[in-house]
Order: sequence, then C-alpha cells, then structure tokens
Amino acid sequence: MNLPESLIQSLQNINGFNEDAFKAVHQSGGQITSIRLNPQKIFNQQSSNTNIKIPWNDYGYYLKERPSFTLDPLFHAGAYYVQEASSMFLEETLKQTVNLLKPLKVLDLCAAPGGKSTLIQSIISKESFLISNEVIKTRVSILSENITKWGAANVIVTNNDPKDFKRLQNYFDVILVDAPCSGSGLFRKDSNAITEWSENNVALCAQRQQRILADIMSSLKEGGILIYSTCSYSQQEDEAIADWLVEEFAVSSLQLKIDREWGILETVSDKKKAYGYRFYPDRVKGEGFFIAAFKKGYSSTEVINNLKNIKLKAKKITKNFTTKELEILKPYLINADYFFFIKKNNDVIAIPIYLENDLALIQSALYIKKAGVMLGEIIRNELIPAHHLAISNIINSAILKYEVDKQTALQYLRKADIKIESDNKGWVILTHQQLPIGWIKILPNRINNYYPKDWRILNK
Repeated sequence: MNLPESLIQSLQNINGFNEDAFKAVHQSGGQITSIRLNPQKIFNQQSSNTNIKIPWNDYGYYLKERPSFTLDPLFHAGAYYVQEASSMFLEETLKQTVNLLKPLKVLDLCAAPGGKSTLIQSIISKESFLISNEVIKTRVSILSENITKWGAANVIVTNNDPKDFKRLQNYFDVILVDAPCSGSGLFRKDSNAITEWSENNVALCAQRQQRILADIMSSLKEGGILIYSTCSYSQQEDEAIADWLVEEFAVSSLQLKIDREWGILETVSDKKKAYGYRFYPDRVKGEGFFIAAFKKGYSSTEVINNLKNIKLKAKKITKNFTTKELEILKPYLINADYFFFIKKNNDVIAIPIYLENDLALIQSALYIKKAGVMLGEIIRNELIPAHHLAISNIINSAILKYEVDKQTALQYLRKADIKIESDNKGWVILTHQQLPIGWIKILPNRINNYYPKDWRILNK
C-alpha cells in the first residue's frame, strides 16, 4: 500500500504522529470489525464472538472475526449496527458536552447510512428527538431502512441540503456534522480511497465543509453544541476547520477528557488553539478519525430580535381517527396513549405525542422521508400490519409470536416459503433468539410471508 507522500509530510508536525508505525499498520493488511449493540433489542451474546469491549462506548464490541452479517437474522432484526470503532467515540463526546437527561432536539446532518444516528438515538432521553438528514437522495433509502431496523419512534428522516435548515433558526440543541471528506482515514478499509485522494481533493473538501457549516450554524441554539468530525487525517479538513469555526462564528472549543490508555491523540489548532481528537490506526484499535466539539455563544439583542421575526407557518398534520380505527390500532402498541396517529397515503403512522408541534414545524421547513413508526393499513376493520411495526420498539409484547431457528429465519428473510407447526391463526410475528424479524399470516392451508420484497436477502 503506497500512501500519498504529501499526506505523510503534512502530518510530520503533529505531536504524536509516528511515520514508521503509521506506514507499518497500513502495510500490515489488518482489518478490524466492530459492532454496536442496540440496547432496546437485547439478545444472548454467549454464542457470539463479541467479547472484547470498545472502551469509549457502552454498547460497542470488537469481533474476533468478521462473520457474514447478511446471513445473521439478528442483523436484520436491528439487534446491532456494524460500525467502525473510532467513530463510536461520538458517544463519549456527547456525554461530556451535553446533558443527555434533558429533552433535546438533535440533528445529524450528514447521516447516511445511519451509524451515528442510531448511536445518538440510543443515548438521548425518551423525551428527545433526532432529525437524521441525508443530502444525497440516493442514500436516503438505506438511511431510512437502518433507522427502521433500529426500531425507534423518536427519529425523523429528512432529505435536505444544509441551507434548507436556515428555515429552522436557533432550533437545535445539538448538531452533528460528520462532514464529507477526502477519506484518508479509510485507506486500510478501502484501497480505492488512496487512488482517489489528492491535495486538490482535500482543498475542495475543506471548501465544502466550510459551506456546510456556514449553512447550518444559524439553526443551532445559542448555548447549543456543535460536533464536527471527519474520516480524514488532513489538517486542512480538521484543525484548520476548527480554527475557521472559532474565527467566523461565536463558538468556543471544548476540551474532552480522554484516557491515556485509549491511544487517542489530543491536538490543538495553530491559530485559535481549538481542541481536536485524532485516531490513528497505529495508536488505537480503529480507523482514522477526527472529532471536535464546540459550544455556540450568545447573540446580540439585535440578532435575537431578527431571529424572532423569522416565522414558519406550521402545517396541520393530525388526522382525526374514528373510535373504531383507534380500537383497531391501540392493541398493537405498548402504550397507545403515548402516540398520535397520522395517515400518509393509506398507511397509519404512530409518532410520540410530544412531537406533534415539532413535526408540524419541521414538515413546513423540510422534506420528510420518514417519521415515527409505520403501523400499516386499515382495511375492512383490520390492520394489515407493516414490517416497520414488527421490528419496532413500540409494539405490544402480547402480540402472538413464533420462535424459529436460524435456517428457518433465513428462509423467511429470503422471502421464501416456510413451514412451521402452530395452532395459532392470523397475524403472527416470527422471532429468532426472541427478537422479531417480521410478520407471517397463518391461514388454514398455507403461511404467507410478509417480509418486505425490497429487503429480502439474495445470498444463499
């Protein structure tokens, strides 16, 4: 693996950078696989290979070897997310900079495929909510799928350019910008990243990062927390961006406490002495990563007044449901009174009731791809339940279930015919290791497989 010499030279003046060790770890061909468990979907780990804890994340584990995730029903059930270990340091960053017990409005601006969004959702309070946004339209579907598998109702998936968030002035308590970058931190995982890397690309990425941050800053509350991260080693995309943020906006850099044994390198930017945290694969068990946290200051009275003059007309979104319809829906939910219901096309969606006003405001400002949990469609006084409901965290535990082995589960996930022996009839949730993987309908002479066609696994 031939690393760009200009990159190596640019890192020489960073305290703690070891050229020989850095080159050696890239030449080794070593690969690290890690996952982060879903705390809302506990499963038996005794038969798994997740026994090495990631020190800066409560639910993160290194794997001894990389399995076939496609052929693991628990992966499809949303029991865990396959995520790079260094990026899981986001949890520690949030814990040190934000009161996670309070109700928070959080934005993950560049969210696909959903690793950091699912992490955020796992640690914010029940009364908080997350907007998980992806700029690129073609990547929104995989983001929505991963959020659905995670099972949470307090997430809204949007597909908007950063500039669109200017319509939500002074709104978010926390914004994460995991910015598009030149990708040098991924050289070990993706050799193509080396061929695509260039100093010109680094400069273009830095300009794009500045535009994204400039577009989003007005939507962060005064006193709110901005977290900026990249998978780049380049100072132009890391410490130089931190300097630019402090220079251009009323933000202050936040220093984090790190354990020496973790191997994370604290850096300080040249001009404004802003703190940043670098992850080198020769120092940590993970890939290249950079993260920095900032607190937004308070505006002048004039600016505050200008913000108050910006008004959005919220769309009315609540749809009245008949008593009969509510009687059909409520038995499917853990606590039906905790939700309000809307219809999108013919599908009923459940959303936490505390989000009603915020959802109306967000819908007035942004394009929403997904919100809450889709319950299904009411046809002839019966709910035709959606897959989203089956794998959600809000479904009533009293719903009929049928436990199957791995082979049967994989047949189901291929959307193939399955055979089970059950005296039950009607809608039943298929489970594996007690975790729901989807709906079947047991009829007198057959079993219908309702796994989503677009999600079916093709691997035999």
